[in-house]
Amino acid sequence: MTSAETPASSAPPIGRYRWVIVGLLFAATAINYVDRQMIGVLKPTLAADLHWSETDFANVIFFFQLAYAVGYLGFGRVVDVIGERLGYAVAFTIWTLAHMAHGGVYSVTQFAMARFGLGIGESGNFPAGIRAVTEWFPARERATAIGIFNAGANVGAIITPLLVPALTIAYGWRSTFVITGGFSIAWLIAWLMIYRRPAEKPQVGAAERAYIAEDPADPITPMPWKRLLRRRETWAYALGKFCIDPIWWFFLFWLPGFLGTRYHLDLVSFGPPLVAIYLMSDVGSIIGGWSSSRMIKAGRSVNFARKMTMLACAVAVLPVMFSQTIDSLWLNVLIIGVATAAHQAFSANLYTLPSDLFPRSAVGSVIGIGGTVGAIGGMAMAKYAGFILDGIGSYTPLFVVAGSAYFIALALVHWLSPRLARAEV
Repeated sequence: MTSAETPASSAPPIGRYRWVIVGLLFAATAINYVDRQMIGVLKPTLAADLHWSETDFANVIFFFQLAYAVGYLGFGRVVDVIGERLGYAVAFTIWTLAHMAHGGVYSVTQFAMARFGLGIGESGNFPAGIRAVTEWFPARERATAIGIFNAGANVGAIITPLLVPALTIAYGWRSTFVITGGFSIAWLIAWLMIYRRPAEKPQVGAAERAYIAEDPADPITPMPWKRLLRRRETWAYALGKFCIDPIWWFFLFWLPGFLGTRYHLDLVSFGPPLVAIYLMSDVGSIIGGWSSSRMIKAGRSVNFARKMTMLACAVAVLPVMFSQTIDSLWLNVLIIGVATAAHQAFSANLYTLPSDLFPRSAVGSVIGIGGTVGAIGGMAMAKYAGFILDGIGSYTPLFVVAGSAYFIALALVHWLSPRLARAEV
């Protein structure tokens, strides 16, 4: 057989070490969401112990969102300047200390201060994680990789209603915050020991390095925000985040309270419904990234693949508008679970837009801008939820907003970037 006839299978196999990195990011995101969601699961306990109203709870969430808005913007730039390895370590240290501090608070104001610190630290998770994916994956695999590590959010949301009630019953809610902080310390040690860039890892073979680096090289000097803020592509991502992030915050923080009120569930009994909802979310996150990646590999344009996946997700969320009127708990679990799965699939594709549209040196900053704008939307949603629930006591207006937000987000993305062409920066 001549060299021209040598089958493609004789080429050296591409390694898989890059998926170890995704595993680290997956674990980080799971821990992030355990720490984040605990306040939602513990809402009835905290409200009874600290005498909270719905507005008090909304204000605590508001300060977390405020910190997240400030921190997301800052960490986007920090990650672009100092890199994802050190940037992630700084973020983890801040949020771990703030999370454990929750165990020592005694008032709404003190709790809001602890949540503010948590928001600053947790805001570094996605800028650093997506920068790591950009470093370790070619464009064709990024949506899949982001979908997998973003699925850690749902695993965290699944673990929380199973783990936190058991720990709270056994040790009290204060000790529960301290115990769960230990997971973050363990991850931080693993991250610092394992993570390096591909060229610095002896476990990464030449074939895998070439595969990772198949996209054209781009500059590594961080770009000024003013240049990025003038680009329509930045706002395509940021306004999409403004529309959909508040809906995820609503599901995360208010869903336990909704299930408890609507179906008379307590700290232990709303665990199984929440687990079912977030299991479906987990599947949605992975399928969302896989779907668009498969279309691209089949020859479809990035523009078509991302937007068609997001359109399908927007349609899947619509039935959640009627959740308040549904008498069957498990039928509502199915409807809400499909909506949260669609959110995660939509989000996995939206998260790929910075790496689709911008050079690597701008990805962290664009993600930071988008996260800040999304957190501002979350602040508005927190105030709106407190006003509605204390005022009329119905979740219907909140579910109506949730059901319509994804169509608005997709319309804005398409208007601002109709072809998803690379930004000229």
